[in-house]
Amino acid sequence: MKILSVLFFTVAISAFAQEKNTIEASTVSNLKFRLVGPALTSGRVSDLAIHPSNTDTWFVATASGGLWKTQNHGITFKPIFDSYSSYSVGCVKIAPSNQNTVWVGTGENNNQRSVSYGDGVYKSMDGGKSFKNMGLKSSEHIGSIVIHPNNENTLWVAAYGPLWSSGGERGVYKSTDGGNTWKRTLEISEHTGIAEVHIDPSNPKILYASAHQRRRREWTFISGGPESGVYKSIDGGETWREINKGLPAGYMGRVGMAVSPVDPNVVYAIVEARYGKNGFYKSTNKGENWSKQSDYSTSGNYYQEIFCDPVDVDKVFSMNTYLHHTEDGGKNFKRTGEKGKHVDNHCIWIDPSNTNHWIVGCDGGVYETYTHAKEWRYHANLPIIQFYKVATDNDYPFYNIYGGTQDNNSMGGPSATLNASGILNSDWFITNGGDGFESATDWENPNITYAQAQYGWIVRYDKASGEKVPIQPMPGDGEAAYRWNWDSPLLVSRHNASTIYFAANKLFKSTNRGDDWSIISPDLSRQLDRNKLPVMGQVWSMDAVMKNKSTTIYGNIVALDESPIKQGLLYAGTDDGLIQVTTDDGKSWSRIDNIKGVPERTKVNMLTASLHDENEVFVAFNSQRDGDFAPYLLRSRNQGKSWESISSNLPERGNVYCIKQDHVNPDLLFVGTEFGAFFSIDRGENWTKLGGLPTIAVYDLDIQQRENDLVAGTFGRGFYVLDNYAPLRTVANDVLDKRAHLFDVKDALLYIPSTPLGSRGTGSQGHSLWSAKNPAFGATFSLYLNDVGQSLKSKRQKKEKELEKNGEDVFYPSFEEIRAEDLEEKAQLIWKIFDASGNEIRRMKSSPSKGIVRQTWNLRTNNTNPIGSGGSGFLVTPGVYAVSVILIKEGKTELLIDKKKFTVKGLNNQTLIAKNPEELKAFRAEVAELNRQVSGTEKVMKETKEKVNLIEKALLGYPNTDLDLMETIRSMKVTYKDLEVMMWGDNARSSRDFETVPSISGRLGMVGYQLYQNTTGVTNTHRENKNIAEKQYIELKTKLNQIISYLEAVEKKLEGIIPYTKAKGGDWKED
Repeated sequence: MKILSVLFFTVAISAFAQEKNTIEASTVSNLKFRLVGPALTSGRVSDLAIHPSNTDTWFVATASGGLWKTQNHGITFKPIFDSYSSYSVGCVKIAPSNQNTVWVGTGENNNQRSVSYGDGVYKSMDGGKSFKNMGLKSSEHIGSIVIHPNNENTLWVAAYGPLWSSGGERGVYKSTDGGNTWKRTLEISEHTGIAEVHIDPSNPKILYASAHQRRRREWTFISGGPESGVYKSIDGGETWREINKGLPAGYMGRVGMAVSPVDPNVVYAIVEARYGKNGFYKSTNKGENWSKQSDYSTSGNYYQEIFCDPVDVDKVFSMNTYLHHTEDGGKNFKRTGEKGKHVDNHCIWIDPSNTNHWIVGCDGGVYETYTHAKEWRYHANLPIIQFYKVATDNDYPFYNIYGGTQDNNSMGGPSATLNASGILNSDWFITNGGDGFESATDWENPNITYAQAQYGWIVRYDKASGEKVPIQPMPGDGEAAYRWNWDSPLLVSRHNASTIYFAANKLFKSTNRGDDWSIISPDLSRQLDRNKLPVMGQVWSMDAVMKNKSTTIYGNIVALDESPIKQGLLYAGTDDGLIQVTTDDGKSWSRIDNIKGVPERTKVNMLTASLHDENEVFVAFNSQRDGDFAPYLLRSRNQGKSWESISSNLPERGNVYCIKQDHVNPDLLFVGTEFGAFFSIDRGENWTKLGGLPTIAVYDLDIQQRENDLVAGTFGRGFYVLDNYAPLRTVANDVLDKRAHLFDVKDALLYIPSTPLGSRGTGSQGHSLWSAKNPAFGATFSLYLNDVGQSLKSKRQKKEKELEKNGEDVFYPSFEEIRAEDLEEKAQLIWKIFDASGNEIRRMKSSPSKGIVRQTWNLRTNNTNPIGSGGSGFLVTPGVYAVSVILIKEGKTELLIDKKKFTVKGLNNQTLIAKNPEELKAFRAEVAELNRQVSGTEKVMKETKEKVNLIEKALLGYPNTDLDLMETIRSMKVTYKDLEVMMWGDNARSSRDFETVPSISGRLGMVGYQLYQNTTGVTNTHRENKNIAEKQYIELKTKLNQIISYLEAVEKKLEGIIPYTKAKGGDWKED
């Protein structure tokens, strides 16, 4: 194996280049990711806070999906923390004395391998409508928060401190002014933080805290040490002393605690410790002495939290893989019961008014029981799935998205559906169980996909049959065991869909879709002994608490890619920081190490071979597990011999997880980071953040090339799709300097959205039925506008703000200026749609704004009903169309885009397809024109009736009128009644439950209804009914004109006698 010592070249970018290529986020802010979900399964819930006086209001803290609130007992949930700088929440608390005050501790309070970090504590004073960061930003993980029962300004915070490194804010912090200032009242060391803090419900001066010495690294986990222990304060947390009498001597791990609300003298502790001294402990004198009740304990890595029953002092619940509880003060524990429920429990709320009613947060989301765990309700409307990876297939008309989740299986589902309800949970399907990781799809056959669980448990999944075939490589006779990563890399060759690569510490290749495997590499890791590596300044004994538990054996391949240009050119990256390259499909390998600027042994998170240049490759190193949150993103132009940083202006706080290159424009790159997704149009010299995502980690990205869609796999908020990102390919200076630019229009797909639930939306299924939106139906236009100018009001307000900022006087504007503001009209964009013959068939309006705006045409013509009635006309037929865009401002028009062509394609998914689309088009136009005439006449009839009634009223009520005209009025009213029957039906019969002959409006409306959601063609029934309606309409119009003529004659006789009547005309004053 050849070893390369790699040089690192930093590209110096001139200020001119920076300015030239930087795209402002506001320019592309309307290109937004669309949430796909799903909520079929949910994600890890870390804490719950239930409103004490309104138990229909809950706050749900999630490990990596933000904070959610429901005010209707879980019928719907709303995310309320999306705009803040952390997405990981460890705890949430409502102030007992003021329920509008809510505190949030960010950074998950567990210690497992996929833990996310935060930036301190946040406070809301309006019930969660808004939050403010109140400090402790370097704590990274908040264990718990306790608020004084009678004084919301006094609180204590258990600052757990960084998991991956030393230092940071650790200990118990107290505030007496609502979080404006903090005092650390208990400090242990740079390695030990406070996991929990508890208050005595009978005496707020008594508090308890559990200290936990722990550290996780890429290669190990240590969950205890000599500094772990339990502390007590009797002066409101000002001073503390250890209370470990009776607890395991020596090295303890994480200690979970609970104070009984029934008898505060009783304090429970669940303890992990070395040498088998784990157990469940009880104190009956407020922690002064402890006695072991049993050997029961859980893992400080993931659980070790206990909750007391509100009415039974001996009943305690333990959060564990399977929920457990004791009914005898800890002497015996039993499984509580989880039939129909997900496992891995983290928090519970017990209803004090009905202790058989609980709400439980676990890795699968939120569950509720009213029967002490005999039956469970799953809240299937929390889309907080944690996806590790994402892959797409080539299914048509809508591709599928696949991915593996944290503890919620691998799954797949559609990027869109024909269903007007959108994408439902029922559209998704499980491809493999367990924790799910990287999936891969067969680009030739969308029915074949690959999914895996932890440690290489891979299956080939057949979507057509649902069959799963396990295909994991196994060591041969006498061969050493393989080391599989928790998330093993997998790929389908772009050169042959039957060839797949899969990696442990060695690389495997199959040429028959995983039926058989060959080893094509030696061990590609450093082959280090992790038990000789120091942690917290020392090498720990094999008996250290939880040593190496819940940690992948060190030294395996975690990143893998193949050049799509040169077959056999493969890149592999390891968890111990090596890049390995082969140009001959594994016959020989070159080792890349010591890349300057990248910390030693930093995990290779992703390798991406260029789609355009066989010598180009990109790499994302991730140093989060070293406590380093900086982005390490590099590019090589010579297959890894030298590297240059392309991290550029990416945020300093936020590791990079993945990088993808556009398949058309080699300069267009996308990255997923700890806090969102970014793109670059200059190969990484400048980066711009993409919109539409909450604050969330984007672990993986995939590009669906046929649709030009960017799909994001987030760790805590499911899948998102940026539909048709193609405008980003050309959003360079030559475009940005234009007055306006319409990007190429993607072909529009024509079909009839189905309504299997009976109506649009989720029908009558209730508000708890979760669905994700489909892409906008129709043709979507992406228009760039350089500038639309500011309104007079905006200009004035901007100027006034500057004056205020400078402390200057702000004088009242003149009334001429005020009138000018009042008269100013908002600018409008007018979108004109033309058919292939150049006929304008549709017109739409929108508001202009600077940057890229999107407008969708729903493939329907203009409605021919009277102006103001809204709605759309009939669908168009497939073909070539064009769009023009006009800006109207202050009455002046400006042509921005002139007849840009695009194509409408029929999906043709009907069983009976229209044989003659042009005939259908023509007939629709005939019906639309007749509808225009009839609906207009309907309006005239109503106005005429009103006018007749007004003149009748005038005849009867005003002096000097000729009452003999009442006979004419009566004749008009009788004739009008006949016309009403013709136009709208015989109400005399229908109101008395007799059958009626179809009216003109009813018959024509039925033809329109039959055509509106129909693409199968014109029938004789359609034509016959249209002809009958047209014939009857001509007869009606003749009679109506006679009434109008008689009416005009009556009006003429009344000129100068009666006041104004409706539609009299502009000369009425002469009367």
